[in-house]
Amino acid sequence: MAKDQVYEALQKSEEMMDAKGIMAATGLERAEVDKAIKALRKEEKVDSPKRCFYAAVK
Repeated sequence: MAKDQVYEALQKSEEMMDAKGIMAATGLERAEVDKAIKALRKEEKVDSPKRCFYAAVK
């Protein structure tokens, strides 16, 4: 599932990632990445400390 791929990529990354970085790391399309980020933010697994950049909540 795209949500799992995005979450895994954010966990492996030592720095915040933007949507383009997540797309490169997962091979997913932009729409899939955006939907996954929205779902993960709703579950409070992902935070956005800086506009348009995301990090996994630890």
